[in-house]
Amino acid sequence: MSAVLDDRHSLLPGRFEFLMGLYAENYHRLTRLFAPQQLVPGQYVSDVDDGLNVHLAVQERHPYTLELELTYDFVDAHTGHRAPSAQLRMYTDAHVAEALHCHPGRHLWQVLGPFAPAHTVFQHRLQMNGFLARWLEYLAEQGHSIGTLVRADSGRV
Repeated sequence: MSAVLDDRHSLLPGRFEFLMGLYAENYHRLTRLFAPQQLVPGQYVSDVDDGLNVHLAVQERHPYTLELELTYDFVDAHTGHRAPSAQLRMYTDAHVAEALHCHPGRHLWQVLGPFAPAHTVFQHRLQMNGFLARWLEYLAEQGHSIGTLVRADSGRV
């Protein structure tokens, strides 16, 4: 039997490795798109004349992490919050970015419950970060970039 068939698990990434790869991919997409690690904390808007302005809030900056919120300019009629919305954390030293939650004003434990099984939490993280990867790809295809980003309170980056 060939070595490929004998060790098939070494060829296919496990689910955890896949999630970590997704985090790395999201970091690089976000960096290419808006370069948030170069921005000072504040509110930013990207307008590409498609009627769907993107808002990026650099909420907190720490030596190796950034706390961000990415959302559109329209408001969900049911919640009264901007939607879709993703709360993000970028780890600038590890070059990974994760979507912490995609529900405005709610943390993961509020969405899944306080004692959700690990498998449920993992699946939810996969879904959120898969959504983030697709959303960042879509934003880039629409023309959003650091060049279209302006500081909401001063009009420049």
